[in-house]
Amino acid sequence: MKVAIASDHGGVNLKEEIKKLLTSMEITFEDFGCECGTSVDYPDYALPVAQKVVAGEFDRGILICGTGIGMSIAANKVKGIRCALVHDVFSAKATREHNDTNMLAMGERVIGPGLAQEIVKTWLTTEFAGGRHTNRIEKMMNIESM
Repeated sequence: MKVAIASDHGGVNLKEEIKKLLTSMEITFEDFGCECGTSVDYPDYALPVAQKVVAGEFDRGILICGTGIGMSIAANKVKGIRCALVHDVFSAKATREHNDTNMLAMGERVIGPGLAQEIVKTWLTTEFAGGRHTNRIEKMMNIESM
Protein backbone atom coordinates (compact mmCIF):
# COMPACT_ATOMS: atom_id res chain seq x y z
CA MET A 1 0.00 0.00 0.00
CA LYS A 2 1.14 3.49 -0.86
CA VAL A 3 -0.24 6.52 1.03
CA ALA A 4 -0.13 10.24 0.24
CA ILE A 5 -0.31 12.52 3.28
CA ALA A 6 -0.59 16.29 3.72
CA SER A 7 -1.61 18.91 6.22
CA ASP A 8 -2.04 22.62 6.51
CA HIS A 9 -0.47 24.62 9.34
CA GLY A 10 -3.14 23.40 11.77
CA GLY A 11 -2.26 19.74 11.27
CA VAL A 12 1.54 19.68 11.01
CA ASN A 13 2.16 18.12 14.44
CA LEU A 14 -0.41 15.36 14.05
CA LYS A 15 0.85 14.63 10.54
CA GLU A 16 4.32 13.95 11.98
CA GLU A 17 2.80 11.46 14.45
CA ILE A 18 0.93 9.70 11.65
CA LYS A 19 4.11 9.50 9.57
CA LYS A 20 5.79 7.69 12.49
CA LEU A 21 2.88 5.23 12.54
CA LEU A 22 3.10 4.63 8.79
CA THR A 23 6.81 3.97 9.11
CA SER A 24 6.22 1.49 11.95
CA MET A 25 3.55 -0.27 9.84
CA GLU A 26 6.06 -0.42 6.95
CA ILE A 27 3.68 1.52 4.70
CA THR A 28 5.22 3.53 1.89
CA PHE A 29 4.14 7.17 2.00
CA GLU A 30 4.93 10.57 0.57
CA ASP A 31 4.46 13.85 2.43
CA PHE A 32 2.95 16.61 0.29
CA GLY A 33 3.44 19.34 2.92
CA CYS A 34 3.06 21.69 4.59
CA GLU A 35 6.10 21.91 6.83
CA CYS A 36 5.33 25.19 8.56
CA GLY A 37 3.36 26.63 11.42
CA THR A 38 2.43 29.80 9.55
CA SER A 39 -0.97 30.11 7.93
CA VAL A 40 -1.44 28.40 4.56
CA ASP A 41 -4.51 27.54 2.48
CA TYR A 42 -5.68 23.93 2.97
CA PRO A 43 -6.98 23.45 -0.61
CA ASP A 44 -3.39 23.89 -1.83
CA TYR A 45 -2.47 20.71 0.07
CA ALA A 46 -5.69 18.69 -0.27
CA LEU A 47 -5.84 18.98 -4.06
CA PRO A 48 -2.46 17.42 -4.97
CA VAL A 49 -3.10 14.46 -2.66
CA ALA A 50 -6.59 13.89 -4.06
CA GLN A 51 -5.30 14.12 -7.62
CA LYS A 52 -2.54 11.58 -6.92
CA VAL A 53 -5.04 9.15 -5.37
CA VAL A 54 -7.47 9.47 -8.30
CA ALA A 55 -4.60 8.99 -10.77
CA GLY A 56 -3.72 5.71 -9.04
CA GLU A 57 -0.27 6.88 -7.97
CA PHE A 58 -1.29 6.28 -4.35
CA ASP A 59 -3.79 3.81 -2.91
CA ARG A 60 -5.02 6.11 -0.17
CA GLY A 61 -4.66 9.68 1.07
CA ILE A 62 -4.61 11.19 4.55
CA LEU A 63 -5.30 14.88 5.17
CA ILE A 64 -4.98 16.79 8.44
CA CYS A 65 -5.93 20.35 9.32
CA GLY A 66 -7.23 22.00 12.47
CA THR A 67 -10.65 20.37 12.28
CA GLY A 68 -10.39 18.18 9.19
CA ILE A 69 -13.47 19.88 7.76
CA GLY A 70 -11.81 22.11 5.17
CA MET A 71 -9.50 19.37 3.95
CA SER A 72 -12.36 16.88 3.54
CA ILE A 73 -14.53 19.35 1.65
CA ALA A 74 -11.65 20.31 -0.66
CA ALA A 75 -10.72 16.67 -1.36
CA ASN A 76 -14.30 15.70 -2.12
CA LYS A 77 -14.42 18.29 -4.92
CA VAL A 78 -12.12 16.00 -6.93
CA LYS A 79 -14.04 13.49 -9.06
CA GLY A 80 -13.41 9.96 -7.80
CA ILE A 81 -12.55 10.90 -4.24
CA ARG A 82 -14.48 9.59 -1.26
CA CYS A 83 -12.92 11.41 1.69
CA ALA A 84 -14.37 10.90 5.15
CA LEU A 85 -13.85 13.19 8.11
CA VAL A 86 -13.26 10.80 11.02
CA HIS A 87 -12.64 11.36 14.73
CA ASP A 88 -13.45 7.92 16.16
CA VAL A 89 -12.41 4.33 15.49
CA PHE A 90 -15.92 3.02 14.77
CA SER A 91 -16.39 5.54 11.94
CA ALA A 92 -12.93 4.74 10.55
CA LYS A 93 -13.93 1.09 10.24
CA ALA A 94 -17.42 1.81 8.91
CA THR A 95 -16.26 4.28 6.28
CA ARG A 96 -13.93 1.67 4.80
CA GLU A 97 -16.37 -1.25 5.06
CA HIS A 98 -19.44 0.60 3.79
CA ASN A 99 -18.17 3.57 1.76
CA ASP A 100 -14.84 2.27 0.41
CA THR A 101 -13.26 5.63 1.22
CA ASN A 102 -9.96 6.36 -0.45
CA MET A 103 -9.11 9.39 1.68
CA LEU A 104 -9.25 10.16 5.38
CA ALA A 105 -9.39 13.60 7.00
CA MET A 106 -8.77 14.38 10.67
CA GLY A 107 -8.46 17.46 12.85
CA GLU A 108 -5.43 18.07 15.07
CA ARG A 109 -7.45 20.44 17.28
CA VAL A 110 -10.16 17.80 17.71
CA ILE A 111 -8.30 14.58 18.59
CA GLY A 112 -4.98 13.62 20.12
CA PRO A 113 -2.18 11.61 18.56
CA GLY A 114 -3.03 8.29 20.25
CA LEU A 115 -6.59 8.25 18.97
CA ALA A 116 -5.49 9.51 15.56
CA GLN A 117 -3.04 6.62 15.25
CA GLU A 118 -5.77 4.10 16.14
CA ILE A 119 -8.08 5.67 13.58
CA VAL A 120 -5.43 5.52 10.84
CA LYS A 121 -4.46 1.95 11.74
CA THR A 122 -8.09 0.84 11.61
CA TRP A 123 -8.79 2.75 8.39
CA LEU A 124 -5.74 1.33 6.62
CA THR A 125 -6.37 -2.28 7.64
CA THR A 126 -10.14 -2.46 7.06
CA GLU A 127 -11.30 -3.83 3.72
CA PHE A 128 -14.38 -2.76 1.77
CA ALA A 129 -17.24 -5.18 2.51
CA GLY A 130 -18.65 -5.04 -1.02
CA GLY A 131 -22.03 -6.71 -1.48
CA ARG A 132 -24.99 -4.39 -0.95
CA HIS A 133 -22.60 -1.47 -0.44
CA THR A 134 -21.24 -1.71 -3.99
CA ASN A 135 -24.52 -0.52 -5.53
CA ARG A 136 -24.65 2.38 -3.08
CA ILE A 137 -21.10 3.44 -3.95
CA GLU A 138 -21.96 3.34 -7.66
CA LYS A 139 -25.05 5.51 -7.09
CA MET A 140 -23.01 7.98 -5.06
CA MET A 141 -20.26 8.19 -7.68
CA ASN A 142 -22.83 8.67 -10.46
CA ILE A 143 -23.87 11.92 -8.77
CA GLU A 144 -20.54 13.37 -9.94
CA SER A 145 -21.63 13.16 -13.56
CA MET A 146 -24.93 15.01 -13.05
